[in-house]
Amino acid sequence: QLVLVESGGGLVQAGGSLRLSCTASESIFEIQAMGWYRQAPGKQRELVATITYGGTTNYADSVKGRFTISRDNAKNTEYLQMNSLKPEDTAVYYCYAAPYGLGHPLEYWGQGTQVTVSS
Repeated sequence: QLVLVESGGGLVQAGGSLRLSCTASESIFEIQAMGWYRQAPGKQRELVATITYGGTTNYADSVKGRFTISRDNAKNTEYLQMNSLKPEDTAVYYCYAAPYGLGHPLEYWGQGTQVTVSS
């Protein structure tokens, strides 16, 4: 059972930056896809960014140019660098791992970390 633990959330002013980390309990070297989702109060969970085994990235339109996803297989950790934060980025951010790729039923989620952006 893969366990994912997020960290790095907090309160930041609009225009500021945060870096989220997601550390896995096991090697992530062979995990086909990892990513970040977020859920704001009263809204559905939405995709923020994904990164594949080969390093291909994908971003929601709302964060393109501001957020960067990366993974460090040696540290069993993926990251989400968030710059130019806006109040609408306020949400609980969840780390996600799909060992056999996106769309496969086997998936793992972290417990979430709160990001609050004040105006």
